Parts: sequence; structure tokens; C-alpha cells
Amino acid sequence: MTRRKLIAGNWKMHGSVAALDEIDVIAAAVPANVDVAVFPPFTLIAPATARGATIGAQDCHMKESGAHTGCVSAAMLAEAGAAMVIVGHSERRTDNHETDTEVRAKAEAAIAAGLTPIVCVGETLAQRDAGDAVATVTAQLAASLPGIVDRIVVAYEPVWAIGTGRTPSVDDVAEMHAAIRKIVGDDVRILYGGSVKPANAAELLAVENVDGALVGGASLTAAEFVPIVEAAAAVDTAGALR
Repeated sequence: MTRRKLIAGNWKMHGSVAALDEIDVIAAAVPANVDVAVFPPFTLIAPATARGATIGAQDCHMKESGAHTGCVSAAMLAEAGAAMVIVGHSERRTDNHETDTEVRAKAEAAIAAGLTPIVCVGETLAQRDAGDAVATVTAQLAASLPGIVDRIVVAYEPVWAIGTGRTPSVDDVAEMHAAIRKIVGDDVRILYGGSVKPANAAELLAVENVDGALVGGASLTAAEFVPIVEAAAAVDTAGALR
């Protein structure tokens, strides 16, 4: 089954107008066989759309409008020019206490607004050490999926690996992505996220059922992000199963 690699850069709460110059360099380096998207803060979405790259948002509210101070709806994001949106990132699940039910509602709102949601799931170190990693992630995913599964992307991000420089073994990644594949089917892209860097990108992207990467800190500069994109292109050219 052939699925185009997707490399998604999550800027989190980083970036200013000056940082948009990085998107110019990234957009110019996108190869023909890889999809690339950048997810800047809300304030940069509209100006970023003029920079030639696919732009997404880092979150959305599940309601289209209403008395929700500080929140942004999926429809508003689409109007600003976003094409995708991350929902259920571990930092929001942890820091904002988001539930699987809320993540599912956000994914459905995104689809209704014409956006592609990236639904994030992952386990803590305690859950992995207890031998519950696969059971935890598959249960979380099943409860977070919208009704229209073929309109989404899934990102597996082991919580303990995000920003720590640690990554699961290749076998661990393969096992988890295979378990996710059984739930979402052959058409849905599954990204790996968790300290993806130029040094480990090629190895991770060559793993069966890894259809791309959700990149955090390494996406803030073209100097680090573009080599990850190039690694995805090289894996594709080599004919690896995606």
C-alpha cells in the first residue's frame, strides 16, 4: 500500500513574524514525492499561508462559535487559510486535561470545516514500563477517532520521548504503528512523533507503517527541518513500504 510521506512541523508556542522566513526556505525545499505542513501559532497562520507551504493549526475548539473566550473554532482556522489541525497533542491532554471525547469532537469539527485533523495518541513512560503501551494507545485512539476515519491522519507520540532526545526502539515503533494500522485501515497515514531529528529521521521513516513524522523543536529552523524532509524523500525513492 503506497501512502505519501507527510512531514509536519509543530512550532508549539514559538515563532514571530520574523520566523516566517524559515517557511520560505522550507517551501522551496519540498520535494515532489513528500507532503510537508507547518503548524505555527494561531497569530502566524494567516501570514504564513502566503509563504508557499501547507499551513495548519495546533488546536481547535469543538464548537463553531460561542462564549468560549480565548478559543478558536475550526471554521475560523479554515478562514485564516489553515488546511490541517493537530488535535489531542499530549501537551494539551496533560496541561489542559483534554479527554478522548473532547479530542474526538475536535476532530469531527475539523472535518466539518474542511480541515484534515491529525489525531495524536501516546503513552507515558510508566504505562510503557508496565507493559501497557499498546493497550493504552489503541484504547485512546479508538475513543478519539471521529466517525469519518478516512479523513484523518494519526500521530503516535510516546509522551516520554517528546523533547527529551529519547526515542523508542525501531521494534517498539513498528509494533505500535502495526497496532494502530489494524484500527484505522490501510488508507490513513500514521506519523511518528517524539524527538525526531535529522540524525534519526531516516531510520524512523523507514519503519513499516511509519508514513511520516510530527516534528517539534527540529521544525523551528529550515536547517534542521529540511534534512528530515529530505530523509522522507530518500526513503520514498528507495521504495520502502509506507
